[in-house]
Amino acid sequence: MEIKTASNRMYALIVLYDMHTTYFYNALAGISAEDATKRLNTKANHIAWIAGSLVQERYEIANLFGAEIQSSSHELFKDHQGIKDEVTYPSLATYQQDWEQITPILRNYMLNATDAVLDKVLEFPGMSFPMYEMVSFDMYREANCIGQIALWRRLLGYEGMKYM
Repeated sequence: MEIKTASNRMYALIVLYDMHTTYFYNALAGISAEDATKRLNTKANHIAWIAGSLVQERYEIANLFGAEIQSSSHELFKDHQGIKDEVTYPSLATYQQDWEQITPILRNYMLNATDAVLDKVLEFPGMSFPMYEMVSFDMYREANCIGQIALWRRLLGYEGMKYM
């Protein structure tokens, strides 16, 4: 499939984005609701939190581009909140529905992002950086989180994540 981007800088990020879109589903395939919240006597983030944070971040990036949309679990993840022991996290199916909703919206923003948009400096408390760096970091983070879920699959006795 040919990919046309408004900025040449976005081509590789779109390729990664499309890969991550598929890998998200593959990483979650067959994980039971019970296993999604297991932490195996560690303080590690469980699959349900990792998946929810991935979804939330796609919504956050879309909103930085100008969308005004929230995930169904926005309150649990807004402001980059960490995992909470006392919370019942949404089902993986809920996250997948949100993923299906946000993915084409954010992809469209990324495809149409001009150099001027990508060079816009984002201001956050104590830091600032261009939009392009934010999107680049987010693609790195998506790969990292999907890898964490893939590791959890193996630790919980599931077969390895499929890449196709």
